[in-house]
Amino acid sequence: MTTTAQAQRPVGELLRQWREHRRLSQLDLSNQAEVSTRHLSFVETGRSRPSRDMVLHLAEQLDVLLRERNRLLLSAGYAPVYAQTALDSPPMAAVRTALRQVLDGHEPYPAVVVDRWWHLVDANAALGVLTAGIAPHLLAAPANVLRAGLHPDGMAPRIVNLGEWRAHLLGRLRRQVAATTDPQLADLYAELCGYPCEQPEPEVETPGAGDIALPLRLRHEGGELAFISIVATFGTPLDVTVAELTIESFFPADRHTADVLRELHGQGGAASTADPRP
Repeated sequence: MTTTAQAQRPVGELLRQWREHRRLSQLDLSNQAEVSTRHLSFVETGRSRPSRDMVLHLAEQLDVLLRERNRLLLSAGYAPVYAQTALDSPPMAAVRTALRQVLDGHEPYPAVVVDRWWHLVDANAALGVLTAGIAPHLLAAPANVLRAGLHPDGMAPRIVNLGEWRAHLLGRLRRQVAATTDPQLADLYAELCGYPCEQPEPEVETPGAGDIALPLRLRHEGGELAFISIVATFGTPLDVTVAELTIESFFPADRHTADVLRELHGQGGAASTADPRP
């Protein structure tokens, strides 16, 4: 559904939709938000127009993302309160500096910054070890890291445990779709599900002997590489753009991988492929 269509719907209808999506009854939400069930019912049915503070209060209780909170405010007749500032604009200089410090500081290991839709925003030079061999059209801006990872012309042929890794990524995306109800993410999920995979895809991730995290196992000329990843977000975002940025940092899961990455970094080899940044 488009932003315009969302804004044209009554705020009460949108709030009810979010409440039902979070699987809360009116009584549950009224107790959580400390408002009367009667007032909440009047808001949802349009019999009462909520104040701006009430819209924001209910959105907070429903864990609505900043982008959708702005849409709720518009539907209620109020101006949005959360800015959406272009990352390359002067006010975002501190954010860009912080991201660059994280990316550069993580070398010789790969790290990326993606937006809400998994578009590549930035990356360090070490990402070249992951993007080697990916078809150029998958790296053209706006490059989508999930598409590049699972497409037959992308990383997929080099992923040793493709079935496991694919199931992991699709599970993350499926949960994101469920949390956000974002149609663009739903379309991406449907597209990725259509990509071929000859390996079994587990419905539930269960650890093997000694496993502590699901690794990405990648074929490489220096021998099989294994990575685990950590995901980070800004802790106190008040801007839509900042709230929707995610940093994913890859770490070596074994000594061999660490040695290969340090050697590539020393030779400049990790950056020998085309720059993956858009």
